Amino acid sequence: MRLSKLVAERTKDTPSDAKLKSHILMLRAGFMKQVANGIYTLTSLGQKASLNIENIIREEMNACDGQEVKFPVVMPKELWDLSGRYSSIGSEMVRFQDRANHPMLLGMTHEEAAVHLAKNWVNSYNQLPFMIYQIQTKFRDEPRSRGGLIRVREFVMKDAYSFHTSQEGLENYYYTIHEAYNRIYNRIGLKNFISVKSDTGMMGGSVAHEFMFLNENGEDELVLCEGCNHSANQEVAECVYEKLKKEELQPLKEVDTGDAKDIESVAKLLKVDATKCIKAVVFAIKKEEGTIVCFVRGDKEVNEAKLKKVCKKDIVPYDASNDKNFCAGNIGPLNLKAENCEIYYDLSLKDSSNLVTGANKANMHLINFNIIREIGKVDFYDISKVQEGQTCPNCLNHKVKISKGVEIGNIFQLGTKYTKSMGMFIKDSSGEEINPIMGCYGIGVGRNLACVIEENCDDKGICLPLSIAPYKVHIVPLRLDDEKVSKEAFNLYESLKKSGVETLIDDRNSAPGVKFADADLIGMPIRVIVSPRSLESGNLEIKLRKTGETVMLEKDKVFNYILEYIKTNNK
Repeated sequence: MRLSKLVAERTKDTPSDAKLKSHILMLRAGFMKQVANGIYTLTSLGQKASLNIENIIREEMNACDGQEVKFPVVMPKELWDLSGRYSSIGSEMVRFQDRANHPMLLGMTHEEAAVHLAKNWVNSYNQLPFMIYQIQTKFRDEPRSRGGLIRVREFVMKDAYSFHTSQEGLENYYYTIHEAYNRIYNRIGLKNFISVKSDTGMMGGSVAHEFMFLNENGEDELVLCEGCNHSANQEVAECVYEKLKKEELQPLKEVDTGDAKDIESVAKLLKVDATKCIKAVVFAIKKEEGTIVCFVRGDKEVNEAKLKKVCKKDIVPYDASNDKNFCAGNIGPLNLKAENCEIYYDLSLKDSSNLVTGANKANMHLINFNIIREIGKVDFYDISKVQEGQTCPNCLNHKVKISKGVEIGNIFQLGTKYTKSMGMFIKDSSGEEINPIMGCYGIGVGRNLACVIEENCDDKGICLPLSIAPYKVHIVPLRLDDEKVSKEAFNLYESLKKSGVETLIDDRNSAPGVKFADADLIGMPIRVIVSPRSLESGNLEIKLRKTGETVMLEKDKVFNYILEYIKTNNK
């Protein structure tokens, strides 16, 4: 490809909201152009890199006996009614009516379509196990699009669905895919990634793992133990608390705390530590009347994902300041008279004594509050976030640290959630009807491209790995008006193209500084510099973008050197 013909504008300008390196560089290097919030056009540079990632994914899925299919982007309401997700998923799913006024939707995931295909073909256990997958455009009306391709509304995703006759069969295959994912990320050029235990979320099921690219700008919080390599998403990470020293119970007293409403103010006024206070957090229940009140230790935060699993409700934070059922800022467990209110106590409060809590009266708090003495027997749940420095729940010997990450893939053990709700049955070896057990495995292609660039760049631009680079070689001729330079550059260009090496040549009559700056920015792995000076000695200069290493070679040896380098390093 001639650079002068490449439909990909290179620029020094970037939108003010572009903060991530990958977002900035992909716009500046001309890999993509924004069309709307969270929606991008990929240029040939971005598309070719994406297709290279897709092909690596495809090879690994095929190696796991996957069968590639293509599900529809548009599906009828009835299909999603069967699973219950048409009504349970919120505004992020785009619903519309076709010309016959039939309710339709845009696919944001394809479990329903996978079961619909499988149930119309499978009827015997002899046909299982199998896995079907697709690489498909999806749309999710994400309210917080950010970071270029990191969080978008329209995206390309590989999603795979496996069907099994037993839980053991699912688990074996689940970890086969887990290893395939490790190979995929290594092959596309990612190094700083891990898999963590995660929440199943709207997908359902019992067990899930996310593959995370570790990055300080990630939105996910990860709980990691360097001692035993335990890792989990904050959403499911377990809290471990050290045993507290027993205290002699003091008499309960009501004290005036005036305008002090938050934990910090109350603790400062009463000269106690936040760990001796009880924090009240109120949630509303979607599509239901009533509220949920959580009581946690004053230094803790409620983990909404864990709370949802405990209360089995779809909850959202609730501002209780305008609700007459609550005395906001002074809410406590004793004499809480809110109607239709469910109460949950966090494990951080278990065995605690002589605490400070709201008195459910304006300007008043209680001191020396003891849950069992004042309330009676209650259940305690793990509903708070893990904090850095807490004990690892796996080894119980080391402290955990909190890191940030970007989700680059996920795998779920779905069980029979979809096959049962959608009426898919097969006959087992004894002739009885059973619901097949499913697994689900997803990878976002664009997000992975962005993460590769995030990890493989410098202050000059992108440094793409050979495996996904749109062009493996970038020929930079200096002084194209020199006949020898022009002839040598284009001869090498044509030879590489004929041998199947994707090659880019800068055929512009631009200054060397401009050409080098553009070559650094777009980041093709191998650069060949053809100049009058090097040709005088019969040499060409090869520069590796990632390391900056340069090699001077006799011009007749350059072609074979490039072929051997690609063969050796493109693993």
